[in-house]
Amino acid sequence: MDDDLDHALGAVGERLRTLRKQRETTLAELSAATGISVSTLSRLESGARKPTLELLLPLARAHGVTLDELVDAPPTGDPRVHLRPITRHGMTMLPLTRRAGGIQAYKIVLAARDRPVEPTPQTHEGYEWLYVLNGRLRCVIGEHDFLLKPGEAAEFDTRVPHWFGAADAEPVEFLSLFGKQGERAHLRAHPKSAP
Repeated sequence: MDDDLDHALGAVGERLRTLRKQRETTLAELSAATGISVSTLSRLESGARKPTLELLLPLARAHGVTLDELVDAPPTGDPRVHLRPITRHGMTMLPLTRRAGGIQAYKIVLAARDRPVEPTPQTHEGYEWLYVLNGRLRCVIGEHDFLLKPGEAAEFDTRVPHWFGAADAEPVEFLSLFGKQGERAHLRAHPKSAP
């Protein structure tokens, strides 16, 4: 049991460094957010300092992860699925499906922007369907530049240059269905029965 604990605690430093870099945060910014000195944070990340609960709690909170995720705790037999969010460049993606192939579902949260951003459309294989939950989503798809509000949806071939972001100073949350091989979401409706 002690070997498992030592192994889990030994790997915390690399996980801390990875989380900080994914969030594009400096040691000084993390120090300001947690109250832990820059030198202590640096030693934790390098493995020169053994993590303690007093250090791990504020770090888990700052990175938006659980303590179990931070120390890569082994599963405890809990049958619930714990999907882990991915955060990069102001976007948090929470996978809602875990099956290989086929259409994948995500909940995406885009951070608010304090100033307008110049869209940089990109292309890739696939087909995507978006549904806005909260906020306003600016979409640039091909020659179209438009806003989606809560309850509105869009679908498009991802080989068409596309970009999306928060339309204003409020974050935006939306659902995304994505098919890598160009699969499209099909809605089936039953005909209305005759009276």
